Amino acid sequence: MTAHSPVQLRPPERILARDLQPATAVTVEGFVHRRRKLASVIFVIIRDRTGLIQVVITEDREQAEQLGEETVIRATGRAVANPQAPGGVELVDPEIEILGRPAGPPPLELWRPELKTGLPTLLDHAALTWRHPSRQLTWRLAAAAVRGFRGALDDQGFTEIATPKLVAGATESGANVFAVDYFGRTGYLAQSPQFYKQIMVGVFERVYEVGPVFRAEPHDTVRHLAQYTSLDAELGFIHDHHDVIMVLREVISRMIAAAGAVPGAVDSGIDLPVVPEQFPVLHFADALRLVGAAEDEPDLAPEHERRLGEWAKTEHGSDFLVVQGYPAVKRPFYTHPQPDDQRWTNSFDLIFRGTELVTGGQRLHRLEDYQAALAARGEDPAPYAEYLATFGYGMPPHGGFAIGLERFVAQLTGTANVREVTLFPRDLHRLTP
Repeated sequence: MTAHSPVQLRPPERILARDLQPATAVTVEGFVHRRRKLASVIFVIIRDRTGLIQVVITEDREQAEQLGEETVIRATGRAVANPQAPGGVELVDPEIEILGRPAGPPPLELWRPELKTGLPTLLDHAALTWRHPSRQLTWRLAAAAVRGFRGALDDQGFTEIATPKLVAGATESGANVFAVDYFGRTGYLAQSPQFYKQIMVGVFERVYEVGPVFRAEPHDTVRHLAQYTSLDAELGFIHDHHDVIMVLREVISRMIAAAGAVPGAVDSGIDLPVVPEQFPVLHFADALRLVGAAEDEPDLAPEHERRLGEWAKTEHGSDFLVVQGYPAVKRPFYTHPQPDDQRWTNSFDLIFRGTELVTGGQRLHRLEDYQAALAARGEDPAPYAEYLATFGYGMPPHGGFAIGLERFVAQLTGTANVREVTLFPRDLHRLTP
């Protein structure tokens, strides 16, 4: 006779909160969100990734009283209609199995509608605070926005790429890079995928990337991070930066539509902007005059951006404004100059509700123009030798843009500090959790 291993019986298939319907026997799993004890009944609210489920316990109350918040359980019972229960259905006569116990009471009450705690506590306990439904919604919006970004570009013939985050030198002609020991040599964390996405335009013509970037800039503001998620795109065979803006407009529209389709987004009160058919556009010189800044100012201050956002809303009914023609002295060496006046460039920023969200523009594409641009700035071309070699093989006119994901979500949700919408923010002071 041949010995047979005993058959392992799997537990019944799990039903999620969003799919719960009246039935004779269902199994739900999740975290104990809250427990309410009455004279003859205990209500245990279970939280899963889609919502809340009310479990009604009249028997075995002793076990129920031991179910502390965040205990992970499996409950099997009858699902019956109850208009007062979350989702209109509750579980009765349950059999409960404890899958995991917390070490102790959680330091925060996740069952409350809002997490009323200071930012340091919110970030220090990120492993717990991200379980709160409102916090979960924030990152679901971010994830949906990334899907919208990818979908918009996929539909326009772009290819997704993945570029190195360990590089041999600075990308943006600056010194604000994080140095690392790379097998005895000095390497750096990439400030952006700029050089690589330009190189790949010579291969695929249209490319994009979603990935982290690192900026060792001593900013300690509500809008800056040392590491953030950058949504980059680069496209070839353009006429000028206006072709880039047209692609950007479609991308932003799809990102907002995707975020708005997230369950709970509309009910949460998020003010979803309407993306106009064309972004209103203002030249940098005109923007300076509009905000009363000196005509030789090389950049827009946050206060300038705020006032320009108000102007765009008042004059154009738009939450968006493109400011184009930034001064050449402010933009990287690879930026294409404005043909009729080389003090300015074919570059732009997209201001969203008074905050700069996107930087983009047309790039140089001829080798001799790169060599001249570096010489004009007094920069040694040697560190860029491999990058410059790309343009010696012929490159089409091209341009692109980069969107800061966390800043996009902060502006979309009206969040004052970008750290609140970042999973595990890194800034001047924080390397944990």
